[in-house]
This record gives sequence, structure tokens and C-alpha cells, in this order.
Amino acid sequence: MTTTTTTVRRLTGRVGAEITGVELRPDLDRDTLARVREALLAHKVIFFRDQHHLTDETQAGFASLLGPLTTPHPTTGATFGREHHVLPIDSEKGRADSWRTDVTFVDRPPQASVLRAVHLPPHGGDTTWANTVTAYRDLPEPLRVLADGLRAVHGNDYDYAAVAPERAPTGDLKRYRDAFVSTVYKTEHPVVRVHPETGERALFLGHFAQRFPGLSTKDFQYLFELFQQRVTRPENTVRWTWREGDVAVWDNRATQHYAVADYGDHPRLMHRITVAGDLPRGVDGSTSRSLVGDSSGYTPDL
Repeated sequence: MTTTTTTVRRLTGRVGAEITGVELRPDLDRDTLARVREALLAHKVIFFRDQHHLTDETQAGFASLLGPLTTPHPTTGATFGREHHVLPIDSEKGRADSWRTDVTFVDRPPQASVLRAVHLPPHGGDTTWANTVTAYRDLPEPLRVLADGLRAVHGNDYDYAAVAPERAPTGDLKRYRDAFVSTVYKTEHPVVRVHPETGERALFLGHFAQRFPGLSTKDFQYLFELFQQRVTRPENTVRWTWREGDVAVWDNRATQHYAVADYGDHPRLMHRITVAGDLPRGVDGSTSRSLVGDSSGYTPDL
């Protein structure tokens, strides 16, 4: 019998690691799963090459080892989802080319996402992740104090046209955008989230953040950009060049990500499964609260 050694190789000084010697599957042994979880908490996003054996069902089976799974999506899953909790991330229906933490417009965003490369363009299509823990640590003390006391309202009625007015949605893309806001969600979160497992503090923003209660739109825009630029500094990021069959797993409580749309009209298809998360908690102990929309059908109550 040949034994394959599991290795964890850091990709940058602050975020990202590649794990080799692991075949992801629903019956992954306890010791290997513990190493995977340990690496995920330490490096925030971990990568596995050439997992060609995975199907939607076995991808979901592996993801469920990390925790209970959500439905594909709070709004678009029923229309565009697949069985086994899979949400197709299809370039024909839109591109995730903005910095985000997944599904922060609900009160319990996913704790983790598991993304598998199904079909890739002949060039481009990388994804970049940012470590929001080191971004917070790098803040000067006055900015940390400011961030600690802020709350942000996140919503799914995101104005794509304001960011990319040349992308007037038509056909499937318009149908997808319409489905995305078919049910409006708004949630107030702390701007600094305390990680429930590591105790680390992280900036909790991304493109679904819309306003800081008590501040003007102008003040929000200024402060949002100030904090976001800290998150996306190159020192806090790692960029992954995909091969078909690759899998990325990231801690959604400690990262943002950006899918680089540099592949023209070529199709790109990824399958994402999300692991249910808990109610975010701020530095002062206060939790997130739902303002509009009921997401109980999307994520189980942990």
C-alpha cells in the first residue's frame, strides 16, 4: 500500500496555502480533515489541485464535513441552482468581478465556501482572495477604534450599473439579476467581526455594504473606501490560477475575494457550495440583526 503524505505549502506570507496529498471526498478520514480545518483557519483560503473525481454530490459530501450546508442561494438558487446544494457560478449569467464576502446581506452569512472549477476559459479567469484579519491589524490605532464602533447595512439590491454602466443586462443576465433582487434582504452587521473560532478581529465589509447608520452617504463612501483599500492591499492578497478540477475552500468570516474578468467572451463555469455560518458578533459583543427579509430557508440555525 502506498501512503501519500499530506503537505501544506504557504503561497504568500499572509494568506493562502496549497494542500497536496489529499483526495477530497465525503468519507475523508478524521486526521486529514483536522489538518484541512487547521490549515483553513491559519491560511484563510486553501487550494487543492486536480480533484477531477468530484461530482456535485461528492463535492457537497466533502463540504458537509465542515458543517451544515446552506441552500444554493437565498434568491437565485431556486431558479439557477443544481441539486446537492450547488450554485453554478456561470460567466454567462454574470461575473463576480468586485471585492466581496459571500452573502453578507443575510444575518448569518456562510462560514465557508467550497468552489470547484468545472470549465475554464483558455486564458485568464484567476481569483484573488484578501485576508481581512491582517487588514484590520494593519490599521493605525485611531482607525481600529473607529472601525470597532461602526455598524454597516448590507443589502442584495446592489447597483451593478453604477459600477459598470456598460454592462446593460439582457437575456439570461437580466433574468439572473432580476432573480437576485426578487427578494430584498438588508442586514446590519458590525464593521469589525470577532472570529468565533480564532478570536481574531476582521474587517467585515465587501460590495454588499451600503451605508453606515448615523453617517451621511458621503461619509460612508469615504470611510468605506478607506477600509476597503486596506483590505485589498497586495500584501494581504493571494491570486490563484485555476486548472479544471481545482477546488478552493475559504473562510468567509476572514476573507474577501474577487474573480478577475479578463477572459473576454469565453465561458467560465464554477460550482460553489456554502457551509452555514453563525450570527456575526462585534467587538462590543453586539450581534448582527436582520432588517428586511427572512433568510431562515437559506441557512440552518446553528
